Amino acid sequence: MTTTPGVPELPARIRIGYATGSLATGAFGTVPGLLLLPYLTDTLGVAAGLAGLLVLLPKAWDVVVNPFAGRMSDRTHTRWGARRPYLLGGGLALAVTFALIFAGVFRGGAGAAWVAVTFLLTATAFAFFQVPYVAMPAEMTDGYTERTRMMTWRVALLALTILISGAVAPAVRDAAGGGIDGYRAMGIFVACLIVLGSLGAFFGTRGAPIGREEQSEPSLRAQLAVVAGNRPFRVLVACFVAQAAGVAAMLAGVQYFADHVLHNSDAVTYLFVGVVAPALLVMPLWRRVGERFGKLRGYVSASLLITVTTLTLGLSAVLPTPAVYALIALLGVGYAGQQLFGLSMLPDCIAYDTKRTGRRQAGVFTGVWTAGETFGLALGPQIFGLMLQLFGYKSSTTGHAAPQSDLAELGVLLGFTVVPGVIVGLALLFLRRYDLDAEQADQGVAALQGSPSPAL
Repeated sequence: MTTTPGVPELPARIRIGYATGSLATGAFGTVPGLLLLPYLTDTLGVAAGLAGLLVLLPKAWDVVVNPFAGRMSDRTHTRWGARRPYLLGGGLALAVTFALIFAGVFRGGAGAAWVAVTFLLTATAFAFFQVPYVAMPAEMTDGYTERTRMMTWRVALLALTILISGAVAPAVRDAAGGGIDGYRAMGIFVACLIVLGSLGAFFGTRGAPIGREEQSEPSLRAQLAVVAGNRPFRVLVACFVAQAAGVAAMLAGVQYFADHVLHNSDAVTYLFVGVVAPALLVMPLWRRVGERFGKLRGYVSASLLITVTTLTLGLSAVLPTPAVYALIALLGVGYAGQQLFGLSMLPDCIAYDTKRTGRRQAGVFTGVWTAGETFGLALGPQIFGLMLQLFGYKSSTTGHAAPQSDLAELGVLLGFTVVPGVIVGLALLFLRRYDLDAEQADQGVAALQGSPSPAL
C-alpha cells in the first residue's frame, strides 16, 4: 500500500511508537498550564500578576535554547540515529525536573524563586526532547498523506494524554490531601507519565526510517536565515504560536472557571472529559476532511469552531450547566482539528524546504517551531494572570481559592472565554499567505513566489 505514489506506508508499530511520545509532550503541555498558576496563587500565596510572569519567563528561555537543540540534533550521528538519543535523555531529565517544580520546598518569595529555577530546568530538558521528536516525521516519510496519518495517531494519543493528565492530575492532588502534599504527589504522577512517553517513543521508533544525511548550513545564523526564507513555515508558525497563547490562556483558567463561574471545584475533571472525549471520537472525521478539502481548509474550519464556541461560552454565567458542557464538547472537536492540521502541515513545510534547498535541517525548523509554541503556551497563563490582576483577584496560602468579588469572577469568565476566542480567530489572518499544496510538499517544485509577509 502507498499513500503517495512511490512512498511506502509506515508500519502501524512505528506510527504508534512515535505517537507514545505524546505522553511526555501532552503531560508537560497540559499540567503546568492547568495547575501551576493555581499552585502559585492559591498555595504559595504569590500575586496573580507575578505568578503569570513566573510561568512565562522560564519558557521564554526556549526561544534561545530550542533552535540550539535543533541544530545539535541535526549534527548528531549515532547508531540510534540523530533524534532518538534525545528522546531518551531529554525525556528522563524532563521527568525529574518536573517533579521538582511541585516539591513545595518553600513558600512565598522563596517558593516563587524555587518554581522559577526548576521550571527553567524543566523547559530546557523539554527542548531537548521535543525538538528532535517533532523533527522526526519529516525524515521518516516523504508522503504528504502519510504524514497526516502519523499525526492522526499522535494527536489522538495527545488528546488522551490531555484527558489523563488534565483530569487525573487534579484528582491525584485532591486525593493526597491538597496543598503542598497534594501537589507533590501530582508531580510524581505526571513524572511517571513522562517517563512512559519517552521510553515508548525511543523504543517504539527503533528501525524507523531516519532520512538520508544532508549537508546543513554551516552556522545557526545561516540556518535561521533559511527558516526565515520559508514562507509557508513562517506564516504557519506565526498562526500556531498565537493560537497556542489563546488556548493556553483558556487552559490556565480551567480551575478558576470551575471555582468561580460554575462554583464547583470538582468540575475540572468534567471539563476535561467534555473536551477530550469528543476529540478522540472525531479525529478520523477531521482526517477525512483534510483528505477531501485540504489541510489548510481543515485548519481554518477547526480554528473558527474554537473561536465561535469560546465566544458563546462567554454567556456561561447565565447558561444552564448542560449547555456549558455541550459547548465544551464542541470546543474539543475544534481543538482536535486545529492540532491535527497544524502538526501535519509542519512536516510538509520542512519536507518542501529540504527538497528546495537540498539540505537536512529539520531540527532547526522544529527548534523554531517548538520555541514559538512553548512561548505561546507560557504566554497564555500570563495573559490570564493579568486578567485576574486587572479584575482584583485575591491570592491565598491555604491551598484553596479565596472568595472573590463579582468583578474578579467576571475577569475569570472573560479570561477563559472571550479573550482566547478573539486570539485564536485573529491568528488566522497569518494564513492568508500560506499556499503550500500537496504537490509542492511532496515533490519540491518551483519555489514559492512573493515577498515575505509584512505581518512577520
